[in-house]
Amino acid sequence: MKPQSSTPNASLPEVHGSVTTARPTLLKRVFAFAGPAYLVSVGYMDPGNWAANLGAGSQFGYQLLWVLVLSNLMAILLQTLSARLGIVTGRDLAQACRDAYPRPISISLWALCEIAIAACDLAEVLGAAIGLNLLFHIPLVTGVLLTALDTFIVLWLTRYGIRMVEGIILVVIAIVTGCFLMELWFAGPSVSDMMGGLVPKIDGASLYLAISILGATVMPHNLYLHSALVQTRKVGRSEEEQREACKYNLVDSVIALNGALIVNTAILVLAAAVFFKNGTIVTEIEQAHELLTPLLGTTMASVLFAVALLASGQSSTLTGTYAGQIVMEGFLDLRLRPWLRRLITRSVAIIPAALTVSSSGESGTYQLLILSQVVLSLQLPFAVLPLIRFTSDPERMGKFANKTWVNICAWTVAAVILGLNFWLVSQTLVPWVQEAAWHALVAIPLGIGLLLLLGWVTFAKHLPVKREEDWQGAAVATDLPAPVYRNILVPLDHSNRDRAAVAHAAAMAKLHGATLHVMHVEEGATSALYGEDASTAEVASGERYFLDIVEALRRDGLRVELTVAHGRDPRAEIIRVAQKLQPDLVVMAAHGHTGIKDLIFGTTINGVRHKVNAPVLVVTGDPR
Repeated sequence: MKPQSSTPNASLPEVHGSVTTARPTLLKRVFAFAGPAYLVSVGYMDPGNWAANLGAGSQFGYQLLWVLVLSNLMAILLQTLSARLGIVTGRDLAQACRDAYPRPISISLWALCEIAIAACDLAEVLGAAIGLNLLFHIPLVTGVLLTALDTFIVLWLTRYGIRMVEGIILVVIAIVTGCFLMELWFAGPSVSDMMGGLVPKIDGASLYLAISILGATVMPHNLYLHSALVQTRKVGRSEEEQREACKYNLVDSVIALNGALIVNTAILVLAAAVFFKNGTIVTEIEQAHELLTPLLGTTMASVLFAVALLASGQSSTLTGTYAGQIVMEGFLDLRLRPWLRRLITRSVAIIPAALTVSSSGESGTYQLLILSQVVLSLQLPFAVLPLIRFTSDPERMGKFANKTWVNICAWTVAAVILGLNFWLVSQTLVPWVQEAAWHALVAIPLGIGLLLLLGWVTFAKHLPVKREEDWQGAAVATDLPAPVYRNILVPLDHSNRDRAAVAHAAAMAKLHGATLHVMHVEEGATSALYGEDASTAEVASGERYFLDIVEALRRDGLRVELTVAHGRDPRAEIIRVAQKLQPDLVVMAAHGHTGIKDLIFGTTINGVRHKVNAPVLVVTGDPR
């Protein structure tokens, strides 16, 4: 097996392999591996789960409790496979898809996953906004807009390492769990009725909520997330070390996800014991908050409900941030600045949330929460099927490939997910298509495309597995071509930085026998207006300065040409001359300012390097 440290573009590079697992005692080793599953479990108790469980409990009592238990068992199996993929291959699920599928397929899977993350983020936005409204009476629209600030909270926390983030998440989980255990104490649910809810029973009326529970529990982006988070632990390359890591991560997953099951069960049981018992169907989370006090006879119930909601909304933001980063970097090999990536994801969620709140009010918010979980469920097969195929592949996983019984369980889970989704589509999409002709024009091609994509990831042969030697640095540094520089462009700006640029350019020219093209841009108003016809004392002085440089270089035995351009934008002029000369190398001296000065004086180097078809050597300092 290849060591994780040899993988290119490591998942979550800022925390990759940052936690040592070499602990002297068994208990300390368990704690060293504990953490990734707790971050994942937060996504299993986000506000979307609240909406699904409150709706299920208030409408059908304990009838759908079995769906929660089944979904949790499915989640443990799939998250375990996800963790194993990351530990054994050193690749997260998104990277594995990019390795295994042609680019069009990989891009399609990425787009679907981004939709799922946006749906999840939508639930977090709405949940946090509702929590702020319930606790501090902040208007929902204002609360939705305020959630954009958590971008900076996430970035601030990440600076302190993954263990700090895991510790905070554990505290939040404890708060949410404690709140709901107290709620159940107040509600006093019937144990016999709860046992009856574990017997599978479903019909057309409860299907929509059952699938929303499934989507809220087995979340597709969590599969990508878990396969990356396990790589924050330092795991050796030997089979024994990787097997031990898989074992401890299984323990981590079982404990963390069963903790999430307790929270979800508490929400559904609370809704059944309080609302269903009194004939009240919850259509808004705010409604549940308001009714808890009169129905349970204590104001503490409503306060605990609001605190837990706000905590779950904010904590699940962390998992959404990491999942968005993993998916974009894994599928596209594209790394954006974390704050920019987070703002993009959060904006996609804030816009529909704000529009829904302003147009439909609280009832629309609740329905949007339910819909977001159904979207997650519909996207789930496109993450589950590749995961099962990858972890079943001996060529990719070696001795860690799924056993026969694991494959049977995994494919059974996939079949259940597909079956429920097809049932939902037949109940909701078919009537919608029949309403108008344009509905069919949209739905039918899209449905066919998704079915073909599903068939591809299920049955198509993967691209060859990349071996360890494919990632070794020796392959990158073997049989290298020898760059030859025949023409070197050196833009100068009549400053104390010119000496550094000329020194480096001259050294390269002597080494390669190249021609130096010294260039200067006259930026004055007269030069911009009259171009080459401009004649001022400043222009004359500048030309004398550059002619002196050229003559000195020629005396040193170099071939040198001088180009003087005129214009208001030095960057544009340098690009124009470079496109004309087609140099093999461009040498530029850095101006030495950053931040606000970049906004004032511009960033010439960045503008040039993106527009010229040659390497750009950026020189700093002043050689003596």
